[in-house]
Amino acid sequence: MSLIKSISGIRGTIGNRAGDNLTPLDIVKFTAAYATFLQNSVKSSSAIKVVVGRDARVSGEMVNHIVCGTLMGMGINVMDIGLSTTPTVEMEVMHSDAKGGIILTASHNPFQWNALKLLNERGEFLSASEGEQVLQLAQAEAFSFAPADTLGHITFNKNAIQNHINHILQLPLVDCEAIKACGFKVVIDCVHSTGGLALPPLLEALGVKHIVRLYTEPTGLFPHNPEPLPEHLTEICRKVKEKKADVGFVVDPDVDRLAIIQENGEVFGEEYTLVSVADYVLQHQKGNTVSNLSSTRALQIITQKYGGIYSASAVGEVNVVEKMKETQAVIGGEGNGGVIYPALHYGRDALVGIALFLSYLAKSKVSCSQLRKSYPDFFISKNKLQLQPNMDVDALMEHIKKLYQAQPMIDIDGLRIDFDEAWVHLRKSNTEPILRVYAESKSEENARLLARKIMDDMIKFSNNS
Repeated sequence: MSLIKSISGIRGTIGNRAGDNLTPLDIVKFTAAYATFLQNSVKSSSAIKVVVGRDARVSGEMVNHIVCGTLMGMGINVMDIGLSTTPTVEMEVMHSDAKGGIILTASHNPFQWNALKLLNERGEFLSASEGEQVLQLAQAEAFSFAPADTLGHITFNKNAIQNHINHILQLPLVDCEAIKACGFKVVIDCVHSTGGLALPPLLEALGVKHIVRLYTEPTGLFPHNPEPLPEHLTEICRKVKEKKADVGFVVDPDVDRLAIIQENGEVFGEEYTLVSVADYVLQHQKGNTVSNLSSTRALQIITQKYGGIYSASAVGEVNVVEKMKETQAVIGGEGNGGVIYPALHYGRDALVGIALFLSYLAKSKVSCSQLRKSYPDFFISKNKLQLQPNMDVDALMEHIKKLYQAQPMIDIDGLRIDFDEAWVHLRKSNTEPILRVYAESKSEENARLLARKIMDDMIKFSNNS
């Protein structure tokens, strides 16, 4: 159905024709291009090592065999950590002598999809320029396989998730004693992916003895839409209330996004995962924060409360990380439930998000819903404007700039316009013929109306052009 090549990797639906879908031929070509990129970058006389891990989707085993075999065929040594999480692969690259990593996951996409996500030697996603080099190498098929006497070899590491958990437990702000003393009852939904291998041992290590498990078997057969949005979380919301649990946690298939359920069965709000964790971190570690342009203004308010400086980045984890390093941020991430805590590593990590959130909940001695009520309420309306063949996106953006020139604007990624208690962000999709129009305000209705007003302005201009 689809094959999407971008600077962050390659993803698509499994099967059918090469070049149109994610097939074994596409996997070999892209993996070989990445191996060549590493060989050109590292220029080491010794063999390069790459960490490979995957989520539980049904195509994962097949893709894993092809990726590992191709790397070996390129003369690359492989550390296969098997069923794992995206942040775990990132951590394993960081704490080994690996020069890169490949994560086999299509994140929140349906089970028919899979993807290769590429890491550098710091366990971070490749930069735009590095990703472009890989794409060019793949397009030109500019790679050469190793002769028989210099093939790579493979080793297996079954301890990566436990290693990841051990590093989280060593963080000063993770308070296992406080968590244990509270006797929390926690419900988890791991959508039949690798969160089921990571969340239970993490919670047990944190001192949680009462765990209600939903879909923790890593079968890869997602029981519901795996993107952790409110409309997909009705079952765990009921379960949290029914079991009289203190909190619920939901992760996506590769465990880099975290959604929280309050004890009353209501969603905490994906935007407020980062807000609450940042609130806790900033109480103990003064500093700056970063989120992307489409994330809630609540993080800025919390940051300023503690005397820090908030900065907005372009959308995309690699852009958030770049801005965090530039501003020396102590916490950051994205409003989709992605927490990045540099004291552990520069990557979205639901596991460290859980550990920090539970520590805060335990030490604050309030309920989950009381904690949520302590934050300013903002609502985001997410909309799409279908682009017609006659629409000139650049001209549309310039028109909107002129129309709202009295308002503060940021144009590093599309166009964001700030109002007194609201904002709107216009951004062209890289994968669909649409313009994403996100608006935030203090009420759902006002956010929806603001987005509608901007879209009407663009449609009117396009019709008159």
